Amino acid sequence: MSSRHVILKPFLEAPAALQAAFLMIIGCAFLSVLVGLIKELSNSGMPVFEIVFLRNLAGLLALSPWFMKNGISGLKTDRPMLFFVRSFFGFVSMVAWFYAVTIIPLAEAVALNFTAPIFGTLLAILILKEVVRFRRWMAILVGFVGAMIILRPGIIEMNAGAYAAIFAAATMACSVTCVKMLSGTESTPSIVAWTQIIILPMSLVPALLVWEMPNMEQIFLVIGMGIFATLGHLFFTRAFAIADATYVLPFDFSRLVFSAIIGFIFFAQEPDLYVWIGAAVIFISSVYIAMRESKLNATPSGAKSSENAKGAATGVREGQ
Repeated sequence: MSSRHVILKPFLEAPAALQAAFLMIIGCAFLSVLVGLIKELSNSGMPVFEIVFLRNLAGLLALSPWFMKNGISGLKTDRPMLFFVRSFFGFVSMVAWFYAVTIIPLAEAVALNFTAPIFGTLLAILILKEVVRFRRWMAILVGFVGAMIILRPGIIEMNAGAYAAIFAAATMACSVTCVKMLSGTESTPSIVAWTQIIILPMSLVPALLVWEMPNMEQIFLVIGMGIFATLGHLFFTRAFAIADATYVLPFDFSRLVFSAIIGFIFFAQEPDLYVWIGAAVIFISSVYIAMRESKLNATPSGAKSSENAKGAATGVREGQ
């Protein structure tokens, strides 16, 4: 028996629910480090558009094993326009998100990012024609109250970073709505691959307008960004693969904890009590929405609904 197997044996023999929780928390830690690297790259003088392009380049390189296995045939689709729309919203969301984390404290940006499922529910009503009953409307209202607790309009001045974080969450919800529509006919790896292929030239054009040759320190940060993004998505996706989304999602709150720690240690950021309270309110609302959607999807086509949920969850994290 190899030493690697001995080390992993307790984990592999643990219940699936415990494995999923562990994987989700580790994935959230990696994605929080990714946000810290984005912040550090911005502080080093690298323009946001250039960071976005390099992030997408790293994402495309991470898909090399999938391309080698599936080739061009894995990209066959009859819905190119929907892929383009999904990629456009993904790109806009990424730019807004990266800009937000360079302006406001990491914990605040993550807290406002939790509003994405709320926007997603509103889009499901408008685009997917879903029927939303009283309790889900109340969850949306509660989530809105949570955002107001963080932003406190009229009490503190709203800045561009806060607006960008909310805009990133809204456009992320648009992207995830497209993922739900695509999941009916396309595989999750294909959706991810097409998104990276389309976003790369999309992000290259504005990056060239502000391009500054990276120095050695920035190159190492970019490599780290690619590594932590890939690891974060791998752990995150695996967590959703082995456990129900409604069980896994609550552990996403650890992103706020990790982001607050990184912000405090490396950037001297101290989130106030209102950020924690507001984030908790938003997060409880989002988890309740996910639980209600799970119950509504408990139909004979539930397996497909489960795949759609996992694809949508993957779509959320692609914005980071």
